[in-house]
Amino acid sequence: MSLLAALNPPQREAAKYLDGPLLVLAGAGSGKTRVITHKIAFLIGECGYKPGSIAAITFTNKAAREMAERAAKLTQGVNAKGLIVTTFHSMGLRMLREDASHAGLKPAFSILDSADAMGIVSEILKTTDKQEIRRAVSRISLWKNELKSPAAALAEACDDNARVYAKIYDRYDATLRAYQAVDFDDLIRLPAELLDTHAELREKWQNRLRHVLVDEYQDTNAAQYRLLQKLTGVRASFTAVGDDDQAIYGWRGASADNLRQLRDDYPHLHVVKLEQNYRSTVRILKAANNLIANNPKLFEKRLWSDLGVGDAIQVMPAKDEEHEAESVVMRLLSHKFQHRTEWRDYAILYRGNYQARVFEQALRNEKVPYQLSGGQSFFDKSEIKDVIAYLRLIANGDDDPAFIRAVTTPRRGIGAATLEKLGQVAATLHTSLFEAVFSAAAAAQIGERHLAPLVEFCNFINRFEARVAREPAGELLDELLQAIGYEAWLFDQDDQRAAQSRWDSVREFAAWIAKKGEEDDKDLLQLTQTIALITLLEGREDEAPDAVRLSTLHAAKGLEFGHVFLVGVEENILPHRDAVDEGRLEEERRLMYVGVTRARKSLTLSYCSRRKRARESVGCEPSRFIDELGDDVRRPDAAPDAETKASGSDRLAALKAMLG
Repeated sequence: MSLLAALNPPQREAAKYLDGPLLVLAGAGSGKTRVITHKIAFLIGECGYKPGSIAAITFTNKAAREMAERAAKLTQGVNAKGLIVTTFHSMGLRMLREDASHAGLKPAFSILDSADAMGIVSEILKTTDKQEIRRAVSRISLWKNELKSPAAALAEACDDNARVYAKIYDRYDATLRAYQAVDFDDLIRLPAELLDTHAELREKWQNRLRHVLVDEYQDTNAAQYRLLQKLTGVRASFTAVGDDDQAIYGWRGASADNLRQLRDDYPHLHVVKLEQNYRSTVRILKAANNLIANNPKLFEKRLWSDLGVGDAIQVMPAKDEEHEAESVVMRLLSHKFQHRTEWRDYAILYRGNYQARVFEQALRNEKVPYQLSGGQSFFDKSEIKDVIAYLRLIANGDDDPAFIRAVTTPRRGIGAATLEKLGQVAATLHTSLFEAVFSAAAAAQIGERHLAPLVEFCNFINRFEARVAREPAGELLDELLQAIGYEAWLFDQDDQRAAQSRWDSVREFAAWIAKKGEEDDKDLLQLTQTIALITLLEGREDEAPDAVRLSTLHAAKGLEFGHVFLVGVEENILPHRDAVDEGRLEEERRLMYVGVTRARKSLTLSYCSRRKRARESVGCEPSRFIDELGDDVRRPDAAPDAETKASGSDRLAALKAMLG
């Protein structure tokens, strides 16, 4: 019992239950990661499970890493080597690597990111219209998440529009196969399909994994649910941990119906509810409960806490967005001064990224340090993508998008006309661009002088490919960067400062590859596939600086802060106008609920009377969600006038003088 002594009774019940499928309904802040990690430790330490027979699956690298670290602490003294704590996509990659041939792939297949996918769709549509390309890409993504093949999508198409998209999907799919590549959605779809159609693979994986734990279960889509079903088989030895009140990803294919489906598919499903919240005060939870009670319930639950009553929730009206940003920052500064808190205790949360700019400005004006969530990922930087293109090509010669990027960066005197001719040769021969370089047709159609730099480039890539499995990843990458003269090329392209910053990023990436290669004993080829699944350099997101966090509500899920300012709480913003029109009001309410339950000690909501929309100033209404929070919310009588605004500024000036 010692292992589970630290858990409350429902948490303990969830950790110990092993008699079949289990659903843990874990309210916000109720210790779900704790249950998962203790259950892992219990399975290994007290039930004799081999670590390699347990898989804990979550949605982000950060969550997986945190879970792995906490599980490692609990299993100290026990050999937990082989334990699988991973994301859905990494799990899919692991399965595809092992069983690539069944999916018609070679083990060194490429993983294309969203920019590559958009590039391919742009080629198919012969357009650069970003909005049209995005529409097609997200339609394809939804089909893949529903496990629909291009043929099925075409058969089900009920209008011309759907038929056109289904045809794009078909050509996109064929292009990926030709490139020996998969996209993110394929990392779930293909393993789910393989387990569906190959009994021997199904048996292999079911025998290997004796217990599967899934975190954030409410965020799973149809393909992820199918994968879970096929991995666990008739034994159905799994623990699904989720919260139907925090299902906020319906727009990208996640289905809260998977919770309902669980009950239908597994009549013996055992349900444990975690309702004690270890994060927020009674007032914050009462408001959250009142709000979410307006949604129809699949499972009844009410969060409670013994952390004290806490401060009343404040509502702050503002004249317009500039005034809103100023008022929030003033209140934040005054609160910090009175309570001697740190900057990192505060978060400003909003519905859409576009709302951040005016708050950034207000924070900069007052010299307040802030951190923007969901900014550009390290791996989205063009210099990192340049280097990765080389790595992808060394790993997989059929990867045409990587070939085009690598062969033209730095330029090697290979012009667009030459590449176009090479493309025609490759299309005629049905081979990759790389292979086409060595064909007789290329020699005939391109001519020796123009073909020579291409042959030289491909031989260079081949020489590196031959060394990949034998030599340390870090040393090889350093040598590659030197051989292509990337540093000098950067300084030719850009002014000194920009080039230095880009080269520093490349050096950081190279150091990371070297460290990761040594730590995980992986060669450059294995690391290249892993890179595609990492959105941020590991370790970076752990060092939370002492700064106010600016974040969208979606990006704030799973985080908590002492003091939260939830801004722009207006009709048409939260709930979003499109969501209301499309009948997705319940999901918007859940999004508001996620925002409210991020706060530990204090919560302030703000809204504007008027807002700028395309050069005009339009009137705004406070969100219906404010009333739904109940009576224990402190509302001012009216929007502040110029006089009270001035006195607020005077108060801040006085505060600053005191600080000075």
